[in-house]
Amino acid sequence: MRLSSANTYDNALQNLYTRQSDLASQQEKLTSGKNVNRASDDPTGAAQAERDLTRMTRVATDQRALGVQSNSITLAESALGDATDLMQSLRELVVSAGNGSYKATDRATIAQQMTGLRDQLFAVANRADSNGSPLFGGLGSASVPFTDATTGVSFNGVGGQRASTEVTVPGAMDGQAIWMSVPTGNGSFNVALPAAPAALNTGSVWTDTGQVVSPAALTGHNYSVEFSVAAGVTSYNVFDATSAPSPAGPAILAAQPYVAGQAIQFDGMSFVANGAPANGDVVQISPSTKTNVFKVLDDAIAGIKSGTPADNNQTIPLALTQIDASMNQIQSARGQAGEWLNRADNITSSQQGRTIQLTVDKSRAEDLDMVKGISDFQKLQTGYQAALQSYAQVQKLSLFNYIS
Repeated sequence: MRLSSANTYDNALQNLYTRQSDLASQQEKLTSGKNVNRASDDPTGAAQAERDLTRMTRVATDQRALGVQSNSITLAESALGDATDLMQSLRELVVSAGNGSYKATDRATIAQQMTGLRDQLFAVANRADSNGSPLFGGLGSASVPFTDATTGVSFNGVGGQRASTEVTVPGAMDGQAIWMSVPTGNGSFNVALPAAPAALNTGSVWTDTGQVVSPAALTGHNYSVEFSVAAGVTSYNVFDATSAPSPAGPAILAAQPYVAGQAIQFDGMSFVANGAPANGDVVQISPSTKTNVFKVLDDAIAGIKSGTPADNNQTIPLALTQIDASMNQIQSARGQAGEWLNRADNITSSQQGRTIQLTVDKSRAEDLDMVKGISDFQKLQTGYQAALQSYAQVQKLSLFNYIS
């Protein structure tokens, strides 16, 4: 077989170009530190690296959102701590208002102090995060979740709580549940003196907040305890104002002797009456409903400011009971905020571990093994040098070199 010199030259040049291209490609990999610089280098590895990068981007996005949510919950937890301090200060003022030696002017001063603290508490309930979003807006988007009007405080948000997910926590707390859901009375029933415009009591009777002695016997009805004074002897009748209101219906307790400080008990409920009721004075019992923290404070302030001694004796125990219930609501919400912050820390730790794993997977798919890469480069470089030397020898294979 005969091979021409031109064919030999072409083969040598093609081999030289191939080795030069391989060497340049390997040098590019060494420079970038990646085994896959373009999809054509390794389509499968490039696709895997792209998937890992997309997942890492998604994790980073979730972490940014979680950071915003955690910041809001941190601020909410701090606000609830401030609210607890304010409620404790208000409670101390209510206790001091019960001092029997205080005059009306002293109680008016206490009421004024309570008004200032109450306004501070309202400002806490309307606090917003660094983005201007309310901390206690619930599911709503109102910029100011609470409005203080002459008719009382109203909630402008949407009651409810966003659920946590695998990678998020709520960004706001349910203001309705925290501030607007305080049980009246003792939580089961409410004992009160009649208020205007109904006929007011003329005696000096007052009661405690009462207690449940038999939960199974509770009816959820309204009752009235009506006092009678005849020949210096005080007695009382108890009427079920829901099913048999006075004076049409029969009394469930009739002509019971009244003894100050002695419990009045019926239908699973018990309360203690004190003072000297006048003929026709009434104590009203109703099922517990829901009120709000600010209404509790407003009623306490009004009672302390302008109430008679009997009114104060009735107002102060009720205010203390409902303030304690309000503080329980706030402290429970603060505990929930702390649990969410712990959850956010756990999510962050989990996401960091996931990011590390995705980084490892991405590196495995596209990064270059430097030891192997250097070894391959040296082999390619040796091969390229050999090709150059071979080409130099091929160039000498000419007849003219042997013609003398």
